[in-house]
Amino acid sequence: MTIQLHKSSIKKQSKITITGSKSESNRLLLLQALYPELEVGNVSNSDDSEVMQKALASEEKIIDIHHAGTAMRFLTAYFASKEGREVVLTGSKRMKERPIEILVDALNQLGAEISYLETHGCPPISIKGKTLTKSKVTLNANVSSQYISALLLIASSLENGLELTLDGEITSIPYINMTLDLLNQVGIQTTFEDQVIVVKPKRDALKTKSLTVESDWSSASYFYSIVALSPVGTEVKLSSYNEKSLQGDSVLAEIYKSFGVEAIFQGHSILLKKGEKSVSDSVEFQLNNSPDIAQTIAVTCLGLGIKCHLTGLHTLKIKETDRLVALQNELQKLGAKIDITNDSLTLYKTSKINTNVAIATYNDHRMAMAFAPLALKTHLNIEDYMVVSKSYPTFWDDLETLGFKFSK
Repeated sequence: MTIQLHKSSIKKQSKITITGSKSESNRLLLLQALYPELEVGNVSNSDDSEVMQKALASEEKIIDIHHAGTAMRFLTAYFASKEGREVVLTGSKRMKERPIEILVDALNQLGAEISYLETHGCPPISIKGKTLTKSKVTLNANVSSQYISALLLIASSLENGLELTLDGEITSIPYINMTLDLLNQVGIQTTFEDQVIVVKPKRDALKTKSLTVESDWSSASYFYSIVALSPVGTEVKLSSYNEKSLQGDSVLAEIYKSFGVEAIFQGHSILLKKGEKSVSDSVEFQLNNSPDIAQTIAVTCLGLGIKCHLTGLHTLKIKETDRLVALQNELQKLGAKIDITNDSLTLYKTSKINTNVAIATYNDHRMAMAFAPLALKTHLNIEDYMVVSKSYPTFWDDLETLGFKFSK
């Protein structure tokens, strides 16, 4: 199904409450499965977190996680460490193309028994849960941080804990630190020195038995974009957020200063305001620690008619789609000139945006949400628009609250 976004202008002042972070929710849901006394509040209402909850509660032999990449990685580690549990983890056609060999190899080194049922290195996988007694493993440091976090999340439940050595330059450090911080909050002892992470086995009661998930910063990015593309004086208040966030995408507050957006923290809310500061003609950002906001930034730059050069994007090629290719395809439809490499994107200054373009979403929630703010500049259509439910089911309702006009 396609949604038609009419050229819109939004209210001068609006307020939006965003659901809990998918990244934090899925980490805490796994910890809750390991330590049932843990209570978790403000869990994300995203498809991915619902899939995670259902899978952890399931007693079925075959578990289908659809498009949920985080769930696939975290659950692989979880079920591998559950003595006596045998499961098959499978997913969508795209999920069966996404690599998981690095994580499987690491778990098998620790004593797990995991095998591939179709394509070597990709789901579906067969897991025979075992008590993992080995405690040392090495991973290339430039892999997806979800592989690393999957191992760290189960580490405290292992008989001898875990010593994980990261070889090379580390990718997405904020997501690793998020995992370690959540472990520390519930009383699990960890250290991260040089390239070695140590997680001690947990043998006593949790220190903290109740945690509340912060709202999702990736979801906030679309409102930063909306404010950036709006007239001076436009304000949108978002909640609930922490000024000292665990989420890597909180770098938005700094990045969007280049686009004239002031972010003012008020308790657990952020007031986004379009200021009078002139917008740069050209921007460069290294997004190694926050690649999920690359699509939003690129579309913002198109809407503002400025050049951008984004680097550190190598993990985008193994997401729900190859996001670099998808961005290139759809931005070109709108009249942009764009170059991509395996880890970078360069968007050149565009003076005119084509109208009534149909944006393909590639089964990728972020494609739909990143392009939606362009309705402040032109009419456009977004295909398979409810793909947003993967992370943000109420996205279109919230845009309507702001004043966006559309036809379904």
